[in-house]
Amino acid sequence: MKRARILYAEDDETLSFITKDHLELQGYEVVHCISGAATFEKFKEEKFDIVILDVMLPEMDGFTIAENIRKKDHQIPILFLTAKSLKDDRIHGLKLGGDDYLTKPFSIEELILKIEIFLRRSRVFESPTEEKEIQVGIYRYLPLEYQLVFEDHSRILTQRESELLSFLVKNKNKVIKRSVILETLWGEDDYFMGRSLDVFISRLRKYLSDDPALKIDNIHGIGFKFICP
Repeated sequence: MKRARILYAEDDETLSFITKDHLELQGYEVVHCISGAATFEKFKEEKFDIVILDVMLPEMDGFTIAENIRKKDHQIPILFLTAKSLKDDRIHGLKLGGDDYLTKPFSIEELILKIEIFLRRSRVFESPTEEKEIQVGIYRYLPLEYQLVFEDHSRILTQRESELLSFLVKNKNKVIKRSVILETLWGEDDYFMGRSLDVFISRLRKYLSDDPALKIDNIHGIGFKFICP
C-alpha cells in the first residue's frame, strides 16, 4: 500500500524532530517545513494526503495557510496544532476551512489517531461501493467527488463536510445523538469536539438553504434530526 504523505508545518525544532520521527516510524512520509510561506509553496508543488499546521508560524500563520489551501483544494484534511487555549481561536480555524485541531502539548498517540481517522474516512469515500450520486431535496450530492450540485451551481465540500452530510443522509428523518456523530466521525466525544460539530452543522445548513424542505433541527439535550423528504 502507498504510504500516506503528510505536509507538516512547525517551527519548533525539538517538537518537529520528535513528531516527524514518530510519524515516519508509523510508516508515513512526512515533508516538514518551518515557515508558512515554505509550507504553502510545498503544497502547491506536491501532492499530500493530509496537512498538519502549527498556528503560529513565521512569514504566514497557519490560519492564512489554511485559507490559501482551501482556495485550491477543498478536500484535503487540515489539522491545526495550537498552543492557544481559547476555544474561539479553535473555532476560528474550523470556520476558515480546518477540519480538526490538537492543543499543545499533545500526545503522539492522539495525533496518530486523528490522522488515521481522516485517512480511514478517505479510503471509505474512495470505495467503489459508495453511491456515486444521491438526491438530497433539490440537490444532487456526489460523495465520491465531494460535490453538492443545484442547477448550474456546484459546491466542493471538505472531507469533514462530506462525512457529516453522508452520515445525516444515511440517517435522515431520525433523531441522531450528538455522541454518536462525534464518536463516529471525530473519534471522541468532548466539549470542544462538540463545538466543532456545531460549526460543521452550521455550514451544511447554509449550503442547503436553497431548499426550505431540508432542515437540520436541534433536538435539545439529544442531538440532531435531518429532515429530508
